[in-house]
Amino acid sequence: MSAAGLEIRRAAVGDAATLAAFAERAFREAYGPLNTPADVEQHVARHYGAARQAADLARPGLVCLLALDGGQLVGFAVLVPASAHADVALSHPCEIRRFYVDGSRHGRGVAGALMAAAVDQARAAGSDALWLTTWEHSHRARAFYARQGFEDVGTTSFLLGATLQSDRLLLRRLA
Repeated sequence: MSAAGLEIRRAAVGDAATLAAFAERAFREAYGPLNTPADVEQHVARHYGAARQAADLARPGLVCLLALDGGQLVGFAVLVPASAHADVALSHPCEIRRFYVDGSRHGRGVAGALMAAAVDQARAAGSDALWLTTWEHSHRARAFYARQGFEDVGTTSFLLGATLQSDRLLLRRLA
């Protein structure tokens, strides 16, 4: 598969069940190997059910972009325009709250195409920067974000289940 055959579209509430299943699987792949099963289960139960995804998709301002290949979900990005972070001192930032690509599609252009769509969406919303947090142990993700023009601007915390973890805060200015 090349990124050329990829369809990227905005998610609708009707996509909630498919998104929930994909998001849970992607989260488990990313975080499961280096965390306790109890912490992963607690986090998944709180954040990845179909009802939770439907509620998120219905939130005003939240944008979820789906990357599809032949109708199959292979990645997604959740953006929250006008979402600020204390360490991001810009007038119109946009948060990338989640960004996941199916592990079997890594290195095939899906992530780059999805990020380009996220940048376009943020610019269309009048954002002057994108920011996100990523787990300090997600070396592949951190390398991808660096290639996409994100700079490491600090550290923040992330509660995974009952365990407090360190995330890197990344910023990309949109000129």
